[in-house]
Amino acid sequence: MTLRTSGLPTDVDNRSRPRDAELRVRARAVIPGGMYGHLNMNALPSEYPQFFASGRGARVVDVDGREFVDLMCSWGPVLLGHQHPEVEEAAARQAALGDCLDGPSERMVELAERLVAVVAHADWAMLQKNGTDATTLCCTIARAATGKRKILVAKGAYHGAAPWCTPVETGTTSEDRANLVRYTYNDLESVRAAFSDDVAAILVSPFRHDAGFDQELVDPAFARGLRELCDASGAALILDDVRCGMRLHFGGSWETIGVAPDLSAWSKAIANGHPLAAVLGNDRFRDAAASLFTTGSFWFSSVPMAASLATLTVLQRDDAVGRMVAMGDALRTGLAEQSERWGIEVLQTGPSQMPYMSFVGDVDKAMANRFAASALRRGLYLHPRHNWFISAALTDADLELALSATDAAFSELRAAD
Repeated sequence: MTLRTSGLPTDVDNRSRPRDAELRVRARAVIPGGMYGHLNMNALPSEYPQFFASGRGARVVDVDGREFVDLMCSWGPVLLGHQHPEVEEAAARQAALGDCLDGPSERMVELAERLVAVVAHADWAMLQKNGTDATTLCCTIARAATGKRKILVAKGAYHGAAPWCTPVETGTTSEDRANLVRYTYNDLESVRAAFSDDVAAILVSPFRHDAGFDQELVDPAFARGLRELCDASGAALILDDVRCGMRLHFGGSWETIGVAPDLSAWSKAIANGHPLAAVLGNDRFRDAAASLFTTGSFWFSSVPMAASLATLTVLQRDDAVGRMVAMGDALRTGLAEQSERWGIEVLQTGPSQMPYMSFVGDVDKAMANRFAASALRRGLYLHPRHNWFISAALTDADLELALSATDAAFSELRAAD
């Protein structure tokens, strides 16, 4: 399907979406609940499509042909834009040679070398598929190195969907998370209170980005305090860079504040939509990492590694992070002007590349839902309760269309009061 480039309609008709409706019915017959996980649209306004057909640049098209400016970027994996030509060319070249072979290709060594060169705290790399793979492996390595059990995690933080960390505990046991101890993000005293002689690691995200809550940037003093606690106790400091890695900074997200983790978990944007994750670590944890048996049938696939190598090249060469910051700043400025003009108070939090907007007093997210649905009808895809993502492919024309949609959404909210 070819994407339109002449602009989006002022109001997209949601009354007739036969293909999406048909697929939902078929899915319910063969997929538990019709869909599962974070891509289940059943909890979102009815305007949201469940199934998509294509994407290119900063646009996506659903199965009924509706085109949207994309401010979710596949929930983070798409950094350079959908179907970036250099990334896809590198993936296709490797696919022509082979992907899942009897052993890894040389792309694995090349990518590990590149990640170690790019990320200051890293002396070695291990590759997986999903963010949950990476956070889980970090915790396992920390326990193997220290001989201790407890992992300190922030209250409300999301680190994956395995039984030890899933936010929905159905089907899990208390034993699955018996060795997790909670602290409050940016509150060093709460970390100290949670600490014990049996702590193997502190697990922390680069900033507080819990779904449904205003985002909270890290206090550098808090990050330094975590580093000092780990240094004094021998525990590992694990940075969960799954959502933020390569999006906040070309390199680790905390490099700008001068705090180096011992281990870091990566996924999302490191291969621009191709399935890949990584654990990076320093030499103190190398032997522990080597002592484990950890694997996956597709962890060694070469195509995503080739895509990642191309992604890193484009990111560095084109200053993609700078581009995302500039477009995110422009979006925020436009939203602030619109909310003031329409007399609707909002909060904008988090970094510009991963913006989050909430409505003051909107405890049940009803206003956020109406705003997002209205924007969707006008061709803008965002989420009412999750941070958004800016891609480097977002153009001035995309931004203009996005802000036209949000302006109309603010107008609808005001008219409904």
